[in-house]
This record gives sequence, structure tokens and C-alpha cells, in this order.
Amino acid sequence: MALSEHRLFRLLEKLALPAGDFIVTGSGPLLAHGLKASIHDLDLVARGKAWELAAARAPIVGSKSGFGQRVVLYHGAVEVFDHWLGGSGDVNSMIEGAELIEGVPFMSLRDTLRWKRRLGRAKDLADVRLIERYLSVPAR
Repeated sequence: MALSEHRLFRLLEKLALPAGDFIVTGSGPLLAHGLKASIHDLDLVARGKAWELAAARAPIVGSKSGFGQRVVLYHGAVEVFDHWLGGSGDVNSMIEGAELIEGVPFMSLRDTLRWKRRLGRAKDLADVRLIERYLSVPAR
């Protein structure tokens, strides 16, 4: 399925965020690369105008991780963060290192792999195995 046909990416398109000011993170990169058939929400990291546009749509709240702030849109289907989890690099570097897929900026799979390894949650470890297999990275 093309990203433009996916419900979450249609919601993202409605936001009309400037591509140079956000990146899709979380499990979004796995969906974009066909490693997952579905995801339940879309996580974005935004700066500048993209953050301002998102923040104008809903109240700014603290992130669950305690690192940065977020805006919850479309009843939780899209969450926009002003930072990503600690150790993931600064927002500018993340966005500038985006991988464009169908015109949408995504966190690279290698960066997603590092982030999910660091978290080590059960759901992330399953994703780590998928990414390792895809990238042919030896398991740790």
C-alpha cells in the first residue's frame, strides 16, 4: 500500500507541515520500508514552523518519557514531539538526516535500530530483529 493511501499518512497530509521541519519516527520507518503491515499511531519530531503549526491545533503537554513536550492530535493517532527520547541526537540533526520515502521525511532505519536497541522494551526488541534482518546487521 502506498503511504498516501494509509489512514495515518492522510492525517499527516492534512496537517500540511513543512517537510524540512519534521521527521516521522517511532515505528513509522518500519511501515515505510514494509517491515510492518500496520502501526497504530504516527510519531513525529518537529521544529520551527512544523512545531508551531502542530501546537496551534491542540494543547502542549509533557511527553510520557518526561523528555520534551508533545501535541496529541486526532485522538492520539498522531503525536508531535519537540524532542525525541534521550540519546537520540538533537532535533536538527535528526531532521537533517531524514530519509525521504514517497516525499515523507523518516528517521533512517539505522537510527531507528539504535534507538530501539537502547530502549530495549519487548515491542522494540521485536522491531530490532525485523530491522536487523532487513539490514543484514548481525544480532547482538
